[in-house]
Amino acid sequence: MSRLIDIDELANYLKLKKQTIYNWLNQGKISGIKVGGVWRFDRRDIDNWLRSKKRSSVSGE
Repeated sequence: MSRLIDIDELANYLKLKKQTIYNWLNQGKISGIKVGGVWRFDRRDIDNWLRSKKRSSVSGE
């Protein structure tokens, strides 16, 4: 079962400021869902996104 995390947990996990995550949401770089006015992120989706970025940077993109 996937685990949903909030923006504070995601910021801590990625070691980023929350504003960076909000910016990425607005730019479409990451996806999340809003539940009751609070952004939630699927930890598995974030991990997959990170792996895809790692492959992209290795390939020179």
